[in-house]
Amino acid sequence: MSEDARARLARAQGRVVASLVAGAPPPEGFDAGRLGVQAAALVAKRRGVVARLRPDAARAAGPALAAEFAAYAAARTVPPPGYRADADDFAAWLGARGLMPAGKPRRWTRLFRRDRG
Repeated sequence: MSEDARARLARAQGRVVASLVAGAPPPEGFDAGRLGVQAAALVAKRRGVVARLRPDAARAAGPALAAEFAAYAAARTVPPPGYRADADDFAAWLGARGLMPAGKPRRWTRLFRRDRG
């Protein structure tokens, strides 16, 4: 594959990723509905892991967790680098909105790892 072809492929892949995680319009030739479904699934996956890593944040959001996390995710052009950062950023986002109680959070990583294996 030529360098030019690789560069075109990389740009095309970047547009797909931007559509999935940053709300960018779908690239030409892609089904907007299907990309939307996949983007929602990725947000739901992130939300589930974040809720396991920071159950205090999930409790603070309460029944509005799905809506709060969707709003948080939509407010970012790029997800944080890793689930722990995502969980802590979500808790901080809730705190800035007055939904998260003040105080130092309990760390749940060890419990999460124990549950996973």
